[in-house]
Amino acid sequence: MKPKIDKTKIGTITISGTKYDYDAITRLDAHEEKRKKKLSKAIYGTSHIISLDEAKYVYENGAEQLVVGTGQSGTANYAPTPRHVQRAYGKQNKRPG
Repeated sequence: MKPKIDKTKIGTITISGTKYDYDAITRLDAHEEKRKKKLSKAIYGTSHIISLDEAKYVYENGAEQLVVGTGQSGTANYAPTPRHVQRAYGKQNKRPG
């Protein structure tokens, strides 16, 4: 079953009818768990920048994409760039032609 984001408010998100008062990760098997913000905060001093360590934690074999909700104010960013994350897993960006 594909999870559905029902509602967001500052400090909460409701996914498939369940309200969370923390940043949630939805896994491929559709269960939610708490985001490990400390992986990014330890490196950058903020959880608004997603570190390579956190990206590796979030990644699951079989995942085709990563969707990051940026909160009510749109403040989440990747560092390093997504291309660096792809290289960490041996994937390359291929350009057509």
